[in-house]
Amino acid sequence: MAHDHILLDATVRSVAAAAPDADRENRFPWEGIRAVHAAGLLESTVATRFGGQGASLYDAAQILASIGRGDPSVALISAMTLFNHLGQAARNHWPEALYARLLDEAKQRPLLLNAARVEPELGSPARGGLPATRARRTPSGWSISGRKRFVTGARGLTHFLVWAHTDETPTRVGTFVVPAGTPGIHIIENWNSLGMRASGSHDVEFTDVVVPLDDVLDLTGTDAAPQDNRGHASITLALTAIYVGVAEAAQAAFNAFAHERVPTNLGYPIAKTERLITLSGEIDLLVGSARQIIFDALHHGLGDAERLIRARLVAGRQLRDAVQLAVRGIGNPGLNVDVGLERHYRDIQAVLVHAPQEDTAISILGRSAFDHWARETATEREPSSILKTA
Repeated sequence: MAHDHILLDATVRSVAAAAPDADRENRFPWEGIRAVHAAGLLESTVATRFGGQGASLYDAAQILASIGRGDPSVALISAMTLFNHLGQAARNHWPEALYARLLDEAKQRPLLLNAARVEPELGSPARGGLPATRARRTPSGWSISGRKRFVTGARGLTHFLVWAHTDETPTRVGTFVVPAGTPGIHIIENWNSLGMRASGSHDVEFTDVVVPLDDVLDLTGTDAAPQDNRGHASITLALTAIYVGVAEAAQAAFNAFAHERVPTNLGYPIAKTERLITLSGEIDLLVGSARQIIFDALHHGLGDAERLIRARLVAGRQLRDAVQLAVRGIGNPGLNVDVGLERHYRDIQAVLVHAPQEDTAISILGRSAFDHWARETATEREPSSILKTA
């Protein structure tokens, strides 16, 4: 999908202008979200058969990297909606009438969807387990009760996609579509993180929340419920593109400071010193190659989960290192709010926090490497067909 780069750049500037206040006040970034919606970006991944632009995951990652330069919290909130539309484009798993209503709503205001999956007792579903949140069958539909954690964008969501188990026998597990504003929803404003502060990833309590019978996705047996971390590798890599934007914003702040800072004992910008030139090169190497790693894997490796996971880990580590290098390179001013680097430094710490977290992803690669070795060794030990017939 071809982007309108002039419109995208203007949107990113609007998002960036509002970012410091939303971060400082730890509040939902309405200005940035409205700018993204006005540009038509939130619905860019709606399939063409539903009247959308049909943007791919690769396209979505490019959009997220751009928005991430302005405000990664806005990008993260937007990503959840972009990915849900991609899921519908690929699997057509939403009830037809419900999805049509959502698309109509998106014409009037920002449609914001996000899954509510993590729970206080369970932790991240990426590590296995079933939800404690219960969907009780009623004569007219379902009644949802339970508590969810880290619900990104909670204050601005139009719909919560609540992962819950049913009270049936046998039990089933599914995702129940709960419109914001439904009685029984209570947002517990406890998000007070180091970075991504405007993402508003609060806890949400659901108490006897009524959901129509058919407003549920992927209702299935419990044996099919665990999260497929390998299957979601492409999505988590696309999410990492947000932090390419963070690192590029940090790089720009570093470059601006280096050109504007003119010590009296030097008489010219520190950007002309060999030390800063070397630092600039190291930062560019880390950021530029991380971008290449991510987008090459999204373009050529969608069928290779291990490649996608490696790309995410390597690129994420490089992006984190690049921002740290920029802050360390200019010393005390790097931690000054006015320079701009300190917010990027805080935000980049979340690059590998998203599920599956770094240790889980490493374990997937480790098991895969052992399995590959075992298969190769077994093949080498098999007698050849010539020996078998001799």
